[in-house]
Amino acid sequence: MTILGISAFYHDSAAAIVQDGKIVAAAQEERFTRKKHDPAFPTNAVKYCLEHVGKTIDQLDAVVFYDKPLLKFERLLETYYGFSPKGVASFITAIPVWLKEKMFLKKLIKDELKEIHSYDKKKLKLLFPEHHLSHAASAFYPSPYKKAAILTLDGVGEWATASISIGDGKSITMLKELQFPHSVGLLYSAFTYFLGFKVNSGEYKLMGLAPYGNPNSERVHKFKEIIKTKLIKINDDGSIWLDQKYFNYAVGLRMVYDDKWEALFGFPRRDSESEYEQHHSDLGLAIQDVTEEIIIKLAKHAKEITGADYLCMAGGVALNCVANGKLQNENIFKEIFIQPAAGDAGGALGAALTANYLYFEQEREVVPNDAMHGSYLGPEFSDLDVENINRKYEAKATHFSDFSELTKKVAKYISEGNAIGWMQGRMEFGPRALGRRSILGDARNPEMQKKLNLKIKYRESFRPFAPSVLSEDVNEFFDYEGISPYMLLVHKIHPKIKHEVPVNYHELPIREKLYVERSSLPAITHIDFSGRIQTVHKETNAEYWELINEFKKITGVGVVVNTSFNVRGEPIVCTPDDAYRCFMRTEMDYLVIGNYVYKKEEQPSWNDPDDWKEEFLLD
Repeated sequence: MTILGISAFYHDSAAAIVQDGKIVAAAQEERFTRKKHDPAFPTNAVKYCLEHVGKTIDQLDAVVFYDKPLLKFERLLETYYGFSPKGVASFITAIPVWLKEKMFLKKLIKDELKEIHSYDKKKLKLLFPEHHLSHAASAFYPSPYKKAAILTLDGVGEWATASISIGDGKSITMLKELQFPHSVGLLYSAFTYFLGFKVNSGEYKLMGLAPYGNPNSERVHKFKEIIKTKLIKINDDGSIWLDQKYFNYAVGLRMVYDDKWEALFGFPRRDSESEYEQHHSDLGLAIQDVTEEIIIKLAKHAKEITGADYLCMAGGVALNCVANGKLQNENIFKEIFIQPAAGDAGGALGAALTANYLYFEQEREVVPNDAMHGSYLGPEFSDLDVENINRKYEAKATHFSDFSELTKKVAKYISEGNAIGWMQGRMEFGPRALGRRSILGDARNPEMQKKLNLKIKYRESFRPFAPSVLSEDVNEFFDYEGISPYMLLVHKIHPKIKHEVPVNYHELPIREKLYVERSSLPAITHIDFSGRIQTVHKETNAEYWELINEFKKITGVGVVVNTSFNVRGEPIVCTPDDAYRCFMRTEMDYLVIGNYVYKKEEQPSWNDPDDWKEEFLLD
């Protein structure tokens, strides 16, 4: 049985294929089109998935879209009606698009599929599960649990903004849901907007900025009080109520009323490229703390009404790895599994799994650890593909027939302070680079964070980098003994590697605080002595594990810096061509694609007139 899942038309379009219950291929459309968060129909991702399994559309048992468009349209109409006469400008913008395209989504999907392969439209089985069911399925079915509570949190699906359900065997039963316009996802996005970041892509920047807030500050306490008394009411079960007189997302063209928020917090909305001041960080810390409080209360309520020992999570808010780490430390559940593609891209996978287990009622086999295969579900490329790129760009590369020799050589380059573009095997599915499309550096090097941010990623200097650590060594460097293969948990560094900091550390200006050496692994230790951990397992990524192990043999440290292989505003690289172009347009020192190693100074001069700053919209 072969089922194609699709998410599209909002952001992070994607496609996924499930065969006989096994997840075999999945990819986001942005990786092929090079448009970050591409919302278009995922033509290229669908083609890849079909080619990977050698099927045509006629041979599919079903095509499944990740939500119910008509139910979403109902929500739009009822919301405009409820808020009228407000929202006229938004109504005039949104409704014609729905009447022209989205009302007829079934036809649109069929027509788009027809562009890929000719098929019999009458025989195509096209299914539409609800948005939060797709999220729940994406988390529960790949999890290693026969029975688990499921918590989904995002901006909004059709009506639901959060849901609690129970998964048992092959069934999922929805128990409770919170409905629009009350949404922890939209609340967090509202602060993302007010602090000058782009909604639906900048939320992770807000999460990175928050630790620069002063936890001992009276201002942070004051901001939290304002949020909890003016903007939001938090109930004991984690459900929330947002005072809509301060928010404009329901029927407006902006997230909030800027003037009202300026009156509340005492400063105007930050311009996107302006400097960060301490009050920005303090407000970021306040909303992060409030968000964590909501998530922990929701999880406790999920435990209360399900009695389950395990928890699965999905939805865009589940990518808040700081909150995830705090939730894990609460020990409400024995274990937590979070879908690595927790946002809308993962909805494509959840849609396919929903059809497999709930519509076709296939039997479910629970897999130890999880069924995501390390989330390495995207395309891979051969030596011939790499040789074609070498000819195209007249690139100079050294080919290693013995991969162990390559890892020894590259590990030495990393130990010498070089930045390495690393591309191996199948591309990751989800927003994190997990050692298949990564830029790597030495976590011990105090200059590495600055080098990667300013000379390679071309992004804000405050942004932290994640550590990739050998799974067997994690408790040597972090106050944590579990696994975190998908970089979705933040935990504190181990006290033995922590350095003393100035007494006035929390009062230091942002830039001064940034360059205080906080540990013996300064490039991956964030401002609050934490790290966004990726544990690397030999079973799922032998090449990456071998490289880090060789680095350990040289340095005694089984940890490297891992950041995604892209520049600011660009999707993570997919092909050898993407990788080489990114390598040549940045100050990376070496590039590794499969068995080929490229040294920057040996490459022909780069005469491409394209400027990545013009090619990619800054996120």
